[in-house]
Amino acid sequence: MRILFIGDIVGEPGRRAVRQLVPKLREQFQLDAVIANGENSAGGSGITPGTAKEIFDSGVDAITSGDHLWDQKEVVELLANEPRFLRPLNYPAGTSGQGSTLLHLANDRVLAVMNVQGRTFMPDLDNPFVAAQNEVTRLRQTTPFIFVDMHAEATSEKIALARMLDGQVTAVVGTHTHVQTADEQIFSGGTAFLCDAGFTGPQESILGREIAPIIRRFLTNTPQRFGVAKERIVLNGVVIEVNDLGLATRIQRISQAVR
Repeated sequence: MRILFIGDIVGEPGRRAVRQLVPKLREQFQLDAVIANGENSAGGSGITPGTAKEIFDSGVDAITSGDHLWDQKEVVELLANEPRFLRPLNYPAGTSGQGSTLLHLANDRVLAVMNVQGRTFMPDLDNPFVAAQNEVTRLRQTTPFIFVDMHAEATSEKIALARMLDGQVTAVVGTHTHVQTADEQIFSGGTAFLCDAGFTGPQESILGREIAPIIRRFLTNTPQRFGVAKERIVLNGVVIEVNDLGLATRIQRISQAVR
């Protein structure tokens, strides 16, 4: 099995990169599944049914999210009606939506996708470590193929969760910081890990936003409007190869520009 995970999609430029590049990447890597973090896909903050549909129509099988989940009010429709869209697993019981989903692939294989959110410098959700361990135990009754998007600020929290789940899941890939890290590896138990997949969208920017207003904010400490930037659009992510036991055999960062 080969899985592509796409780092945080930012605004229309990010959606354009997915639309143009995912079909080519599916063919190039002979992909079985494509997962993307879409929490910034609507105007650079949040997600709507419309932007989710565009991402799904581009060839993405599941969309994860994070701390910008509630930035667009229309997200309640996605949470209620779209099983391929995930919110962080560790929201309190009774929160609309789901934190994991099952993708039924070719040759009767089932890939579980799980979304969890850290708590360091982030909104205070339920304990992600307890929630993740319990959900992995449940999912492994159905499939050994489990992909985890760990949406978190602190590198230590991402690494700790991945180390805890080593050998129990296929991969743990981090999102949220929008900077692709160079620490891709396969742990001794067979779990692939990357601290952050980076973001998909305009790289001539500050984390996908226009440069000048953010610099003005730092200089003056006054409110600014942070529009989505437009130049040098790149899809960042990671491709993971998996054996029949659900363990990773190869991990490769990718960074492909829109021409």
